[in-house]
Amino acid sequence: MTLSEMRRWIDVRGLQLTKSLGQNFLHDGNQLRRIVAAADLGARDRILEIGPGLGPLTELLVDTGLPVTAVEKDARLIPILGERFAGRESLALLHRDALEWLQEKPSDWDDWKLVANLPYSVGSPILVELALAPRPPRRMVATLQWEVVQRLVAAPDTDAYGLLTVLVGLQFQSAGSFKVPKDCFFPAPDVESACITLVRRPEPLLPPALIPLYSQIVKTAFGQRRKMLRKLLRNRWTEDQLSPALAAALIPETARAETVDVEGWVHLTRALADTLGRPRNGPTDPAFGVEDRPNES
Repeated sequence: MTLSEMRRWIDVRGLQLTKSLGQNFLHDGNQLRRIVAAADLGARDRILEIGPGLGPLTELLVDTGLPVTAVEKDARLIPILGERFAGRESLALLHRDALEWLQEKPSDWDDWKLVANLPYSVGSPILVELALAPRPPRRMVATLQWEVVQRLVAAPDTDAYGLLTVLVGLQFQSAGSFKVPKDCFFPAPDVESACITLVRRPEPLLPPALIPLYSQIVKTAFGQRRKMLRKLLRNRWTEDQLSPALAAALIPETARAETVDVEGWVHLTRALADTLGRPRNGPTDPAFGVEDRPNES
């Protein structure tokens, strides 16, 4: 889909693009092809696209012949997508709020790859929702704000390192990124953009049963990132539970959340689970108070 074709669809349908929905549509063919190439699609892959917009990336994904599920929130765009891809049986088009749909849907994404120009307003929560699924996608290729990409690859004890880094980093590692110039979008966004490739770790750092506890620990610890994490964690667990867990994880009691790497949080999760008497590989136990959704705002 060229820029002129995109303008024609918008003009004919009288569309007013909505900033709150992050409607900056990527039209540059070279950038779109780079995104598809980064997905490293194979014969057994299933593709999830969130926020297809007018369908320029959808077109390339459908042309692979692989099954594609595209989730679009804007009701005005559904008829356009339906018309553009009429008869393309490999495409399942859903009119849903993607984040709500992900939270309702069974979370087995093992055979899937996310390939999407994510709406910037909900890009981080969507990545976290997928990343913390018990069986997450094998790869996530997403166009995001450049500052979000920096947070995803940040090292401990840096300004960009934070909750998003450690939530996504539990099950994913970066396989590279590239910037996408503003003039590749219509309309051009106010922020810098980049596409990042996140690849699922070959071996999980935690069993699925402990992922909710991990999420609860890091969310609590990053609630006030400049404070000692021990003081923050005491809002949820007792001193008798925390002290042996911190010692076992080799985390100093004066440490702040931003200084602990992903492996440190993994060790703390396992140690705290042992202190609480929680089975490491058993089913999630609601008695431990893991009621938070794994979202990042």
